[in-house]
Amino acid sequence: MGLPVQDRDWVVVGATPQTLIDQGYLPVGRDFPVFLHPQTKEEYALARTERKTAPGYTGFAVHASPEVTLEDDLARRDLTINSIAACARLACGNGIFDPQTWQAHGALIDPYGGQADIAAKVLRHVTPAFREDPVRILRLARFAARFTDFTVAPETQALMCDMVAHGEVDHLVAERVWQELARGLMEAQPSRMFAVLRDCGALARLVPELDRLWGVPQRADYHPEVDTGVHVMLVIDMAARLNSSLPVRFAALTHDLGKGTTPLDVLPRHIGHEERSARLLKGVCQRLRVPLECKELADVVAREHGNVHRSADLSAAATVRLLERCDAFRKPARFADILRACECDARGRQGLAESPYPQADRLAQALQRAQSVATNVIAAHAQSTGVNGQKIGELIHQARVAAVNHP
Repeated sequence: MGLPVQDRDWVVVGATPQTLIDQGYLPVGRDFPVFLHPQTKEEYALARTERKTAPGYTGFAVHASPEVTLEDDLARRDLTINSIAACARLACGNGIFDPQTWQAHGALIDPYGGQADIAAKVLRHVTPAFREDPVRILRLARFAARFTDFTVAPETQALMCDMVAHGEVDHLVAERVWQELARGLMEAQPSRMFAVLRDCGALARLVPELDRLWGVPQRADYHPEVDTGVHVMLVIDMAARLNSSLPVRFAALTHDLGKGTTPLDVLPRHIGHEERSARLLKGVCQRLRVPLECKELADVVAREHGNVHRSADLSAAATVRLLERCDAFRKPARFADILRACECDARGRQGLAESPYPQADRLAQALQRAQSVATNVIAAHAQSTGVNGQKIGELIHQARVAAVNHP
């Protein structure tokens, strides 16, 4: 595809574990026949076949022997575009991978039509073995977010729908779900990952708090796109466009979860959705074991994004209280991420992608002015006059308000 090679995936055919050990390769792990090259430390795997051992997808029975062919090994892989091999005898010289060499010798081994699917821009499963590991649904969705002009083959779409209908995704391990979602969020167009997951029904099983946002209306004067799910997808794509970090993208994804629980008689308004979003977010993070950095940023964004949007109308005192709730004085770098997530929310609306977001500069400047307050001097002076504890905090707060009010 003309893309830079990020890693090399070595498979060894016609050998036994002892063959590699005798040549100085170091065995890795107990469950899979994988070995480290004695010099490069790259992983080399014996050609193998796999089958699911039991419901729950916690392990596979692995068969590796000299009789396992390369075609057998490629058959167990997920997508045809990932099931193409190059002959190492022609591809390498002195341990250096040279793609021009195997192209010149016609050494591509492609028994399942991966090159044709690349040309047609199709994501297609290799064999029915795809269903033995439902994390492959997430992997395919992630590839859709990376290769934004690829489509899902109809037979693969049908297979994924069948897997979901039979409860295959219900047994996925939380860490694997989070790993794939996180990687997908960092792709070029994250919304495509969630479109694929929605289309096969997997999103409703994995993150129902997010899935229920589609079809929930919002006020058209604030959200020309109206639909909450559509809005959230615009927000995460804006986060990708701005090259945001994973915590920012996760916060963008989850900032409006509470809108999915707004009573019908209140719609299209969403009074108090911020606190509902934070409560739902807590459950999502616990279930998926989301890392602390992502969880904490998303929590603040869920609670405070409305106040950040309205910050131009806040008094100096209210502005400082907002900074305090965001823990901006202790964590200024995280506060910058909060502002970025809020900017993505504001610009992730139909027709508003190019709109300015002056709130970010205003609050960043307010923080800078408030940070100029010499808190240690205030504390020392207060203590010298017998003032301690909460009163010192009040004096610092007042000084910060004055600094914001009179730059």
